[in-house]
Amino acid sequence: MKTFRYLVLLATASFLLLLYYIYRVGERPNFGEQDLADSLANGDPDTAAKSAFSGALSNGTEISVVVVACNERHNEALNMIKSAIIFNRKQSPLRFVIIAEEKLKINFMEKLNDWQEVTDRIFTYEIHSLTFPRVNKDEWKKLFKPCAAQRLFLPSLLQHLDAVLYVDSDTVFLSPVQEIWAMFQSFNASQFAGMAPEHEDTNAGWYNRFARHPYYGELGVNSGVMLMNLTRMREFRWEEHILPIYREYRLQLVWGDQDILNVLFHYNPDRLFVFPCDWNYRADHCMYMSVCEAPDGVKIIHGNRGYFHSRAQPIFNLIYTTIEEFTFRTDVYGNFIRTIEESLVLPSNSNCDKLLDKFLQDPRKYFKENQYEEIT
Repeated sequence: MKTFRYLVLLATASFLLLLYYIYRVGERPNFGEQDLADSLANGDPDTAAKSAFSGALSNGTEISVVVVACNERHNEALNMIKSAIIFNRKQSPLRFVIIAEEKLKINFMEKLNDWQEVTDRIFTYEIHSLTFPRVNKDEWKKLFKPCAAQRLFLPSLLQHLDAVLYVDSDTVFLSPVQEIWAMFQSFNASQFAGMAPEHEDTNAGWYNRFARHPYYGELGVNSGVMLMNLTRMREFRWEEHILPIYREYRLQLVWGDQDILNVLFHYNPDRLFVFPCDWNYRADHCMYMSVCEAPDGVKIIHGNRGYFHSRAQPIFNLIYTTIEEFTFRTDVYGNFIRTIEESLVLPSNSNCDKLLDKFLQDPRKYFKENQYEEIT
């Protein structure tokens, strides 16, 4: 009898928990994978009329940030989201679009629901399932890194969005998202994507020395931070260009989806807007010598190749962990800027550490000592 009562109690608790999550996230759009699968399989064109993108840049308009998370990338993606909220100085409405494995969805919901409560719901979020073309689905999912190729199919998956900022999970913001979002206004009539160069130095560039396929410009581009005008990409029939490139070059691809993007923009250079390296700042820019000028400071850090989780370049690890440990509604200057200043051991053998002032240029500009921020 006791066992029966226990089972009834457990079932009731599970039911109430399910109702809770339906209530909390039920009003948010959460588009399933079947629509994209059918679209990719049947080649259906984009049928919805879209508004001009210039209207999406007005004050107060929601900014959409997309991230893909698989396996251990879950915590990285949350840290990226946290950094974007911290530096949302104008309190613009943010929409985070998370594409994740099924097993990670509940973790995202729990954390983001908690953050909404303590940030006055300055952001919304939606979670989508991983969705790849039915043909070669397993190959696409494993290309380069698990789920990395998902970004290639955002125009079809996110039919309800006009434009997004895609960022790899291993990125953190050190500047307001509004600043990079405003670059959409610099696109000309033909451009539908924006990325930073893969490197700044021909002597150390990867594509110009090793690539076995075409690539953009002199040094190629890095896809870790990517502005995407999805409406224009759908008009271009994006996937119809991506799939043939994969079929032709798949044995020569080293960096997966990034290589595919380089091939596409090699043949369509007029479609790409190139923004400076300070918006996709990597250890490659400072580990041997400083090759990214970043006159206004480092805006977005990209901790590719595990630099957020190693001590090879201490400042990358320190910035990441300081954001991870930061508590909303506490002093940003004291608990972020000063923590980094006091924790970084100088002089250092790391060339990147010597650029501390570049990394903290924007945070120091936006947050002053003893300044309390309502949003954070």
